Amino acid sequence: MSYPNAISLTASDNTQFNAYTAFPTTEGPHPGIILLQEAFGVNGHIRNIADRLAQAGYVVVTPEIFHRTAEPGLEIPYSNFAGALPHYNAITNEGLTADVQACYNWLLGQSGVTDKIGSIGFCLGGRVSFLTNAVLPLSAGVSYYGGGTHTLTDRAKDLHAPHLFFWGGLDAHISKEHIAQVTDAVDAAGKPYINTVISYADHGFHCDERPSYHPEAAAEAWALTLAFFHEKLR
Repeated sequence: MSYPNAISLTASDNTQFNAYTAFPTTEGPHPGIILLQEAFGVNGHIRNIADRLAQAGYVVVTPEIFHRTAEPGLEIPYSNFAGALPHYNAITNEGLTADVQACYNWLLGQSGVTDKIGSIGFCLGGRVSFLTNAVLPLSAGVSYYGGGTHTLTDRAKDLHAPHLFFWGGLDAHISKEHIAQVTDAVDAAGKPYINTVISYADHGFHCDERPSYHPEAAAEAWALTLAFFHEKLR
């Protein structure tokens, strides 16, 4: 499956991948944002987030991070996590670093983009957004319910920018212990962050295509996200 506004980028390991892009309609220059997908591909929900960020005045690029094992345009139904697992298990921090570096270079190569770049990711992408903040000189990072982020605590010392975390208090996929491991590591590294646990939200609360969608929590988190990006990127 393909979608409009797609570009082709080449990572440092010479693999090529598609990325969805979204541009503001207002006069620039604008900050840039790297948007990281869930485990289900650069699907309609993720492209909608890119479009919303573009409407808020950001140039957005969204890489297909499963490109080394999947056909371009892969979209997996939310009910079929098993279908995502082979690709999910095949990604590596080295490959992800190459992908986000290519996205960063593309953003800086756009005439209408400032040197203020942020990242945001959801689910799997929340973990990748944390990694992105550690490997790129970002000005802001945001992670929504980033399962597995606790496996990257050794990267906390490398964070370049303030990081905003969102977690669902009802999320059975991410334990309170794992959240504490993340925030304790960022604390120990002396890096600035905001940690937001929404007690009445579940995993995936921001996604209106999931049964766990929570409109109020999504609206509250999104308002804080836009305020955070406005403060750090403008």
